[in-house]
Amino acid sequence: MEDAQIKRQHKLVVNNRKTSLVTGVLDVLSFDLNEILLETEQGMMMVKGTDLHVNRLSLEKGEVDLSGNIDTIAYSDMKPAAKQGGKLLARLFH
Repeated sequence: MEDAQIKRQHKLVVNNRKTSLVTGVLDVLSFDLNEILLETEQGMMMVKGTDLHVNRLSLEKGEVDLSGNIDTIAYSDMKPAAKQGGKLLARLFH
């Protein structure tokens, strides 16, 4: 079995709403200072806040380290659509 096909366990650790470690990450779909959208083993995950940064990204390991002022974390079971992903996901999380 190839490494890319191995399911990774998803874990979310948030420290004082300032830093976060996320495992089981399949892809980073978008990010800016106010919003980070991740595809994880447990579905789509949106992190909202201010001054958000992706400090470390390892898609091989499925890990992401985030920092900033974390206000909201939301999940959805929806999978991203190839062409309309941004609009669909925007409606899904608002």
